[in-house]
Amino acid sequence: MSTALDIFRALADPTRLRILALLRKMELSVGELAQVLAQSQPRVSRHVKILCDAGLAERRKEGSWVFVALGEGDRTGPVLAALDAWNEPDHWAVADEARLAAVRADRAAAAAEWFEAHAGEWDAMRSLHIAEERVEAAMARALGDTPIGRLIDIGTGTGRMLELFAPQADHALGIDRSPEMLRLARAKLSERGLANAELRQADLYALPLADAGADAAILHHVLHFAQQPGAAIAEAARVLSPGGRLLIVDFAPHEREDLRTRNAHARLGFSDEQILGWFEAQGLSPVLVETLEGGELTVKLWLGRKTGGEGKRVKAA
Repeated sequence: MSTALDIFRALADPTRLRILALLRKMELSVGELAQVLAQSQPRVSRHVKILCDAGLAERRKEGSWVFVALGEGDRTGPVLAALDAWNEPDHWAVADEARLAAVRADRAAAAAEWFEAHAGEWDAMRSLHIAEERVEAAMARALGDTPIGRLIDIGTGTGRMLELFAPQADHALGIDRSPEMLRLARAKLSERGLANAELRQADLYALPLADAGADAAILHHVLHFAQQPGAAIAEAARVLSPGGRLLIVDFAPHEREDLRTRNAHARLGFSDEQILGWFEAQGLSPVLVETLEGGELTVKLWLGRKTGGEGKRVKAA
């Protein structure tokens, strides 16, 4: 009874109902909610706290920003179903939708500005290996076109892997340590309308999932930044369910020492022996090893399956 009372008390305010409706569309920062609702941030924060206390919303801090998302489905599902059943025309919803479009536009503009400022760095890095389109095509072949289930993209950056593979997933989670990168990813996912994808600020050594909480994990050009790549693979393996898959995309060993000093690469590529050794240590059976040549740096794909699921060793390509 106390749970029901908490929920109904939390909903007994038109502003909080508006916040809930907005969070159904996308995750928003407290500042963005204040912009859409045309209310002060302190006032919006109080409303958000009440919703969070009732389990209807969740707050996540990213740097100096606080983002708000819907709470767990077992708590919010019945409430949203009831609201849908009682749906009536609401002039506030029309106004909020218009201001929400402005928030999406602001995000897109900020992302475009960042990419324009850093375009030279990205182009210089990409020129060292084969076209990213070929890498992404190889990843798609490795994962196949069957449903993925629960996906985690570790070090999601601008969210490109979520763009590609979230449509195959029941739920997709992108994590990154950088609040700036997460804001860029959030703008991209908003444009794509990927409602099943969410973003969290987290460390690749401490993923925000329980054991066996994911069916597939991706480390796309992330491992060479890791000071402890073996520990990163161990943490990815921890969250995989039996039969779950880990796909790593990174560079083969190379001698570009300038990437260590200029681009903060902690490791200058990885050998098959290194990656497959870490796979074995974490109970991951090798499924695929693929080599993509065509540039100064060679790109490698390693796919492993967690012991307990079907799978067989596949010849390296």
